[in-house]
Amino acid sequence: MSLGRREFLAMPFFLQAPLGTDARIEEVRFDTEDFLYRAPYKFGGREVDRVTVLNVHCRVRTKAGKSGTGFASMPLGNVWSFPAPDIPYPTTLAAMKSLAQKIAQNMRDFTDFAHPLEANRALEPAYFGLAEEVTIEMRLPRKVPELCTLVTASAFDAALHDAFGRAHGRNSYTLCGRDFVRYDLSHYLNPEFRGEWLDTYIQATPAPRIRMFHSVGASDPLTAAEVTKPIHDGLPETLEDWIPYSGVIAIKIKLNGNDLAWDVDRVAAIDKVTAAAQEKRKVTAWVYSLDFNERCPNVQYLLDFERQLKGKAPSAFDKVQYIEQPTARDLAANLKNAMFEAAKLRPVVIDESLTGLDALMLAREMGYTGVALKACKGQSDSLLMAAAAQKYKMFRCVQDLTCPGAALILSAGIASHVPGVTGLEANAREYVPSANRGWDKKFPGIFDVRDGYLDTSKLDGVGLCTSQDL
Repeated sequence: MSLGRREFLAMPFFLQAPLGTDARIEEVRFDTEDFLYRAPYKFGGREVDRVTVLNVHCRVRTKAGKSGTGFASMPLGNVWSFPAPDIPYPTTLAAMKSLAQKIAQNMRDFTDFAHPLEANRALEPAYFGLAEEVTIEMRLPRKVPELCTLVTASAFDAALHDAFGRAHGRNSYTLCGRDFVRYDLSHYLNPEFRGEWLDTYIQATPAPRIRMFHSVGASDPLTAAEVTKPIHDGLPETLEDWIPYSGVIAIKIKLNGNDLAWDVDRVAAIDKVTAAAQEKRKVTAWVYSLDFNERCPNVQYLLDFERQLKGKAPSAFDKVQYIEQPTARDLAANLKNAMFEAAKLRPVVIDESLTGLDALMLAREMGYTGVALKACKGQSDSLLMAAAAQKYKMFRCVQDLTCPGAALILSAGIASHVPGVTGLEANAREYVPSANRGWDKKFPGIFDVRDGYLDTSKLDGVGLCTSQDL
């Protein structure tokens, strides 16, 4: 009988004798910033028009006395990670802020010398208990979800990785082999990984560029005729204008999942507009990904969608590269929604459900053939899931949480260091470009895309390249 993720994490954690490279956390602090979107982004049946970004600063010192300060940030995506129609937006946001305070203190109380992977392995079990504390203290009508806990903790974990890399004066992705990590992957995953180390699955040098997926929200205008409230801020306001502006060759399409005719028509309409725009550019090859945000009532809906789309817009169907999490995120409660038939046509990737190895293994048993890696689930967990996805020969992509600034650097870092990643969604430039200010000067090829690709060639700097003083 295999252990579930929570049961596995709850097992006693004993560190072996520390390595000379290990570091101890000396300081953890955080702040938040609020931004309004330039245009609302509709997904999962709801429109989002604002974001609160969590910024985390961390300082560590190695056993040899080397000190390093790290920085990371992540949107507190409460609409996505804590979907609760019966709980107001400010309340779920407040829950995440309260949890952030508890996580910060928990990290301060951790006094062992350790590699960030080991520190996260030791600390993460407590985060779920802290989330339960928040639920009780705020008298929430439902528990803070596990996914929400991971999102809240993600910037803390990444800041620790960044600080560790900066203490050693090296890129963090080069510090995950046996010279720096005490345990092989079986310690973090399962016995199938015995004798294997994370650096086997992670590229020390980033891929020089990653194809960018441009997002089209469920309410985004496709043409000028559909614009009802012009923004007039100098950026494109329609899909037909974004395509030549950013050289778009990959489009992520947000669908409703509860209106089959609308979903099919939406993809067909997007394909028509895209084809016209690409013809003007003399571009003949592009791809789509489809995201139902787990709103399909059952797998039959997805099968019907695939069949109808293939019949109505075969050119659009041919360009679909993969489909994200079509049905409910609680896989164990919806075992009948197996994806074997749907995945024969296109890869179906697990997204909202991917909170650990047990979820990935269950998804494989249910016919899912790919994984969506996300920095918002933690740097440590993302790298471990990347290793598992490669081990089990699953399709790999990296997805966004409308990540601006340092948060996008984290996502781009994962996408460029994990072999076989097909693309990276990057939509903050569409919806909240104000949160990219400063970062767009440091990494213009990531924040101002003009050829359809993110320039990730410079993500080989010290740490995770997220510290503000780079």
